[in-house]
Amino acid sequence: MELFHEVEFWIAIAFVVAVAILIKQAAPGIIGSLDARAARIKEEIEEAKRLRAEAEATLAEYQRKQRDALAEAQSIVARAKEDAERIGRETEAELEAALRRREASTMDKIAQAEAKALAEVRHVAVDVAIEATRALLREQLDPQRGSKLIDDAIQELPKRLH
Repeated sequence: MELFHEVEFWIAIAFVVAVAILIKQAAPGIIGSLDARAARIKEEIEEAKRLRAEAEATLAEYQRKQRDALAEAQSIVARAKEDAERIGRETEAELEAALRRREASTMDKIAQAEAKALAEVRHVAVDVAIEATRALLREQLDPQRGSKLIDDAIQELPKRLH
């Protein structure tokens, strides 16, 4: 075997033995660091799962709060609409009542004005009639006839008063 006489062969054998010794001594450290890294990665995965679960719970809570807030906002809007409609109806009723009062007041004023105008027309008519009667009596009655009418009126006065 010539191979045993070759220097390269012995260098290769020495290299393999050195690598084997190095691997044997370094293997527990490498395996330990790999195990530690695997444990750290496992812890990080567990932490990520826990954080994800917390985030999902927080998201669900905020979605519930958002739904509650939306429902409350819709309730507030509905109450505001109802209040606006009620106030509108009340305002309309108050306006109608005010218009009826104003119309009644105006009708009363018109009736009073008509009564006053009618009374004034009657007074003027009476004054004109009295003045016309005086003028007629002045023209047509002589003093004797006037005295006789006055005497007759005085005699009939007791009968008319009873």
